[in-house]
Amino acid sequence: MTKQKSKAEIIATEWSPEQQAAFCTRYSTPDMRDYLDFAWEFWGRPHQFAPAGEWSNWLILAGRGFGKTRTGAEWVRANMCGSTPLARGRWRHIALVAETAADARDVMVGDGKAASDPKAGSGLLQIHPKAFRPTYEPSKRRLTWPNGAVASIYNGTEPDQLRGPQHDAAWCDELAKWQYAQEAWDQLQFGLRTGKNPQVCITTTPRPIQLLKQIIADPGTVLTRGSTFDNRSNLADKFLATVQRKYGGTRLGRQELEAELLEDIEGALWKRSQIEALRVREFQLPPLNRIVVAIDPNASSEEDSNECGIVCAGLGDDGHAYILDDVSGVMAPNDWAKTAIRLLRERMGDRIIAETNNGGEMVENTLPMVDPSVPFNAVWASRGKVTRAEPVSALYEQGRVHHVGPFPRLEDQMCAFTVDFDRKEMGYSPDRVDALVWALTELMIEGESGRRLLFV
Repeated sequence: MTKQKSKAEIIATEWSPEQQAAFCTRYSTPDMRDYLDFAWEFWGRPHQFAPAGEWSNWLILAGRGFGKTRTGAEWVRANMCGSTPLARGRWRHIALVAETAADARDVMVGDGKAASDPKAGSGLLQIHPKAFRPTYEPSKRRLTWPNGAVASIYNGTEPDQLRGPQHDAAWCDELAKWQYAQEAWDQLQFGLRTGKNPQVCITTTPRPIQLLKQIIADPGTVLTRGSTFDNRSNLADKFLATVQRKYGGTRLGRQELEAELLEDIEGALWKRSQIEALRVREFQLPPLNRIVVAIDPNASSEEDSNECGIVCAGLGDDGHAYILDDVSGVMAPNDWAKTAIRLLRERMGDRIIAETNNGGEMVENTLPMVDPSVPFNAVWASRGKVTRAEPVSALYEQGRVHHVGPFPRLEDQMCAFTVDFDRKEMGYSPDRVDALVWALTELMIEGESGRRLLFV
């Protein structure tokens, strides 16, 4: 549909060859080409531009690859810059808040990309013409524009950074994945106290967290929804074909590609409210008597491979279990072995746990190739996934398992895991849940009794 196309796309797909030739002639000089490179009004699609009005929150709820980062960065540029490099913009001090410090640096700022190719990437360093480009000072967590405007950089893992500073506006990226989303958001709100109309742009893929629902319900919020496929002209055909084949029509695809805000599934073994109520922070951990790393292995790292589930959990001296880490992902055997062993050493854990009748033999052979001294226990899956998971779910109902911070992808799998879980319908295998179940079964249900120690 034309209304979803940028001016560039309209010229490329709807203009006649003669009209296109005339346009190219008009913009053939170096100055005009330079202008066009950074003309967002030319490249942006209609729903990538800020809505009119005195809104408080512009929530861009969109799928992977929609162009959320570029949209947020261009919104910042439009309001921080004046008509000339030294002219005052609308705002003087903005907060940039990412999921982690690394995400703020790599995604929002785009550090490291501008030096090699100023046009690569969608971060703030890439989307400004050279004369308007801000100076990045990593040690000060700050961007400073030629006109004196400043962006201070924060992240969702350290909400207290936002306690005190005041801002005209904020750009919040991937808010649904922030570790301490509610705390960071609350502190940000207290600091939005300068300027005539402080505003926040939120660019995120959806997850059904309470904060996101509150923002959507806020009468001061303007919501923009978008799909991965809205940006197909800027995405690789192979990528689009792959995600459509793997995730089209699945629940995961509806969330990650079509940006649907999906609620908990009826009959799931876990509920988000239950997990949230039991969540703790690292400083609240009691002394841990035992720590294990559980692996649910994958056999390959091809694009269609399942993830390797790797979850670390500890047993406190209060008799409760604590989920410490989820480092799952698609990895080759040697890589997941290194990842699991490194995690065990960092957490000073007792041993690695893995299932023998589903890749465990491979685990048994791969781990000692990386570290012959690593302790490993093999476990045998004599029951189905659901039967194994039910007693672990009961531990949560009893309030005896706590997540140390959020684990978004693990918790998404947990809250979608039902007695009739269908991998094809969901679009993934619940490998993170499997690893969680093995870790908690070892710590809380079966312990070390009956286990076969393969090598120590």
